[in-house]
Amino acid sequence: MSPFPYDRWTLTGIGDEAAAGADGQLTALARLGWDTVELRSVDGIALADLTPAAFAGLTRRLTDAGVRVVAVASRIGNWSRPITGDLARDLTELDILAERCAALDCRFVRIMSYPNDGLPEPDWADRVLARTAVLADRAARAGLVLLHENCAGWAGERADRALRLLSAVDSPALRLLFDIGNGVPYGYSAPELLRPLAPYVAHVHVKDAVRTPDGETAYTLPGEGDAEVAACLRILAAHGYIGALSLEPHLALRPHEGLTRAGEDAADLFVRAGRALTGLLRSLDGAPDRAPAPTPSPGPVSVTATLDGPA
Repeated sequence: MSPFPYDRWTLTGIGDEAAAGADGQLTALARLGWDTVELRSVDGIALADLTPAAFAGLTRRLTDAGVRVVAVASRIGNWSRPITGDLARDLTELDILAERCAALDCRFVRIMSYPNDGLPEPDWADRVLARTAVLADRAARAGLVLLHENCAGWAGERADRALRLLSAVDSPALRLLFDIGNGVPYGYSAPELLRPLAPYVAHVHVKDAVRTPDGETAYTLPGEGDAEVAACLRILAAHGYIGALSLEPHLALRPHEGLTRAGEDAADLFVRAGRALTGLLRSLDGAPDRAPAPTPSPGPVSVTATLDGPA
């Protein structure tokens, strides 16, 4: 019998990569037989920016469809908000999302760790650590957990920095979101980054990609690119990961980047990617024989792992 924890992993997806509107997002998930969603935007509007009436309509639509929200994606600390920007903007967004997460019965909010804006690395690091501590304190008081993604920002591409962030903030309101596909565009091995971070991962994004001859990134169905999706899933299984695999295929719609692939049906491609992920999971016939005990909610971090990388 395979030790792979299919029954403990929730298959879901970031809905706005299937369709802009809520109905289209929910229809795509229903085609896959999935009853959960990760929310980022509806009709091109970020969740925190929806009017109260639009948000109320969204919650009714989710309830009517029997769909649960597992996480929401914020813009806090992302590529559009450098470390020199106004923290008040992020705190305001977090406060709005706290109210909306309470209505959605959702605890997880995705964040990043602020792109640099010309600061020396030590100053950049100090500001990131200080800001994240403030955000985590605000999140804890609202009953939320912030999920730092390996994407834009100071701790996005290096395990030692991500572990330092967790250690410095030292709060159960901060954990990690691991995006398997980000290693291809950022130029690192996803399994190598994941290994020291796996005990602290509370949410996972799934995408796959290849580098083209001209140095661009082309996204593929899960398992068909160079992101080593299967290897990452085995690492997560070995560390007792219990949570969601959230599909973010980037095949047709990338609303956060304002990109749409002309001539393609986004929902069909999203569903194809979801079926590819399901097939990949079924093909994995086991994790390492001696998997460590599950650690879904680790305590304070002891920073012992390092990963070389650019400053």
